[in-house]
Amino acid sequence: MFELSEMEEIVQEFLVESHENLDQLDRDLVELERDPGSRELLAGIFRTIHTIKGTSGFLAFAQLEQVSHVGEGLLSRLRDGELELDFERAAALLDLVDAIRTVLASIEATGAEGQHDFSGLVARLERLQSANPDATPSGQPRPAAAPAPEPADHDGGETEVDSRRGVADHTIRVDIGVLDELMQMVGELVLTRNRIVQQAGTIADPALMHTAHRLDVIAAGLQEGVMKTRMQPIGNIWSRMPRVVRDLGVVCGRQVRVEMEGRETELDRSLLEAIKDPLTHLVRNAVDHGIEPPQERVALGKPAEGVIWLRAYQQGGKVHVEIADDGRGIDPERIGLKAVERGLLTPEQLAALSLEETTSLVFQPGFSTAEAVSSVSGRGVGMDVVRTNIEQVGGTVALRSVPGLGSTVTLQIPLTLAIIPALTVATGGQRLAIPQLSLVELVAVPAGEVRTTIEDVSGVPVLRLRGRLLPLVHLDAALGLTSCRRADGTVSVVVVQSEGRQFGIVVDRVVDTEEIVVKPLSSQLTGIGLYAGAMVSGDGAVALILDVTALGHRSGVLGAARDLAGAAEPEQVTVEQEREAFLIVGVGPDRRVAVPLAAVHRIEELSTATLEQVGGREVIQYRDGILPLARLARVMGVVEDPGPQERVQVVVYSEGGRSVGLVVSAIHDISDDFDGVSSDLGGPGLNGSVVVGRQVAELLDVRGAVLAADPLFYEPAAPATLDWMAVPS
Repeated sequence: MFELSEMEEIVQEFLVESHENLDQLDRDLVELERDPGSRELLAGIFRTIHTIKGTSGFLAFAQLEQVSHVGEGLLSRLRDGELELDFERAAALLDLVDAIRTVLASIEATGAEGQHDFSGLVARLERLQSANPDATPSGQPRPAAAPAPEPADHDGGETEVDSRRGVADHTIRVDIGVLDELMQMVGELVLTRNRIVQQAGTIADPALMHTAHRLDVIAAGLQEGVMKTRMQPIGNIWSRMPRVVRDLGVVCGRQVRVEMEGRETELDRSLLEAIKDPLTHLVRNAVDHGIEPPQERVALGKPAEGVIWLRAYQQGGKVHVEIADDGRGIDPERIGLKAVERGLLTPEQLAALSLEETTSLVFQPGFSTAEAVSSVSGRGVGMDVVRTNIEQVGGTVALRSVPGLGSTVTLQIPLTLAIIPALTVATGGQRLAIPQLSLVELVAVPAGEVRTTIEDVSGVPVLRLRGRLLPLVHLDAALGLTSCRRADGTVSVVVVQSEGRQFGIVVDRVVDTEEIVVKPLSSQLTGIGLYAGAMVSGDGAVALILDVTALGHRSGVLGAARDLAGAAEPEQVTVEQEREAFLIVGVGPDRRVAVPLAAVHRIEELSTATLEQVGGREVIQYRDGILPLARLARVMGVVEDPGPQERVQVVVYSEGGRSVGLVVSAIHDISDDFDGVSSDLGGPGLNGSVVVGRQVAELLDVRGAVLAADPLFYEPAAPATLDWMAVPS
């Protein structure tokens, strides 16, 4: 017996839907006999047969397509009023339903249509399309009608099984509104469960504790079951992409194929709907802007046919979706010039941007590199909407591109939005929730270590955490609240991550972790922009859910290129918060280099005795992995002092799950005393020069420096010769 699990998913869906439609056709045709003039019934029957015919052709079921096509022709004339339904035509249509059911049974049992002779039925249906079916062109009596095919679900004994039991009887269609209502009820149950479990913990009653625990287990199981009913594979929305790519490729003159990986990865249905349009736009962008014309690809030594990869996988409680292409990539210089030309930022602001920030300008509202508006692109809408839509559902968007090699857009999306785990914190007498999807770790700094661990460098609060510098946001100050710090002087820091960067949120105290039901915000609170929703805690109190990304941007620790265009209101961002911070390092005997602090993952001082050589380059065993090293002096063409060294200073940079250690001569300072004065004077691995702390420093192009050391660092697949490590948090 052919196992259904081995069939293509689309064929299974076709079988289920067709069986249900055929059962409805049986009822509609019988009803139509009683009311032959019902245009509504005729239209519905015609649509069903038309759908079966179209899908059969798509799936290459030729026999099923042929017999459905003839039935569609008869139904079309009945629907248009050219013919009247009589007993013979109704009987022929019912026989058509049985014939389709017979073929479906063969497909389900063997994966193929099988051998069936429907020539007699086809002849009947063709003859009945005539206004006078009893007459023949030659005047001869018409031939006797062929016997109707046996119904596929006749009662043939105990050993025979209804063909529908393999698929249709194992599925059920439920209105999405019913699932939404059920989900809301489960949410209320979770809130009640949280309250009972919390109250039971304050009462010394073993029986009550046992009952509360049992309720906790049942509610969790019910919640998981309901969540599964809402989960759907991402392949459901991917299935349309090959057609989108094919049609757009014809319009744009491109040869493109689509490769998919992880199409079985599941997401909540509401999230699938939310990402459908952004995903389609990204795929269209890859065809129109990324993949080169065939002749251009051949001239560059590439295959004439371009490739778009769609990948999906679950990691860390999130679904990661990648849209990659092997096209021309994004030219940061062209992006920057277009941004200045369109007035999105000034030349001075552009000069201060890193390559990563320049590339991210494509997410600016109104940005487009197209020279003219077409039916495909050029209006400057799309990428900003992609980012906005993804962030509205608690996700993030990251763009990675290498000119000439291609681009990769990575979406990180929560599995569901209805019920999420969260950390509740208190600050200024208020309780707030932080989604655990954004949580990295919790750090408690004892009172005796505060002065040595938390520094105020040029007005910027920074936590020195395991050798790296972590910018801090004081939640009470950000929300305009009065702090209620702990009596013992301990400082609680919640380390979070957003848009690929980490920062710390200083709170008064950490309350608890619990699963929360996300409630939408009222219109009065939506405009604030710092909250993602509301929740009801276990004790019945209402708390707001913090939007980590919005907090990071408002506080200036997630400085993004789009903020430079004036998206934030002046009264919302202070001058100190707008300043960009730099790590000042020494390279060689006298070169002073400014490294954007946002690019600094950690600062390490390592023994030279631990350095090793692999494949002709320096590496070091670091934090349970292998960290490749790149000496900035060599990248910048600086002659180093050949004298012996016992220790080396390393700035660890991470992106896309890979890390590299940039070896410098010295670590000088951290400063945000940058007044915007810059110059394009520079050299290899540099983005020009800036004035930081009243001294001129060369501005490091981090991505350019890394590429100079290893051109394959940013490729979608890691180099086979070196296992790049992902540095743990």
